[in-house]
Amino acid sequence: MTAALFPLPEGTDTQQLSLLGDPRPVRTPAKLWRVWLSDPTTRQRFENKRYRRGTDQCWPWIGAISSTGHGSFRAASLPGLSRRGTVPAHLYAYQLEHGIIDRLGWSALTDPILCHRCDYAGCTNPHHLRLGTAGDNRTEYLARRHGPNSPLADTRGTAGLSRAIADTIRTGLAANEPPKAIETRIFAAYTAGRPWVLW
Repeated sequence: MTAALFPLPEGTDTQQLSLLGDPRPVRTPAKLWRVWLSDPTTRQRFENKRYRRGTDQCWPWIGAISSTGHGSFRAASLPGLSRRGTVPAHLYAYQLEHGIIDRLGWSALTDPILCHRCDYAGCTNPHHLRLGTAGDNRTEYLARRHGPNSPLADTRGTAGLSRAIADTIRTGLAANEPPKAIETRIFAAYTAGRPWVLW
């Protein structure tokens, strides 16, 4: 990742729409993203709220979780709507790795959005995220939501799964447990919501 990823062409007034469990989107101008992504203090606060594991594994968000199961990261406190300055954690993670997404919002089905390859809404591993469309995301959701091992099939819902994993990681970290013990905790939290557990 380099700082060269963050600038956009002069005069670009790109805005992104962020939904955090509320149907009213919050507009975030690209100039704010550049500040938040390049500021070392903001980046460190972000890193403190995600649990990094192997490059092929999910990196769970251990901060605030929205009603959709996505991480909520307060990049800054801004005047106005109470949620201004709060952005989806996976969106911050993706742009930290790949640069600012030039998107104007969700005004059409072809506008880019972020899709989780892993189907786990709380994941902030940029390698588990890809750009797609709302149509792509919906098609993948419908195709994979009933798989017994899919995070989408969790009986607690996506927010319940994300909160359970975040809680168990925070508990393990507070007890100074080694990574292997925390992995055992994550596995137990993940499997507790599998549909077959109830039968």
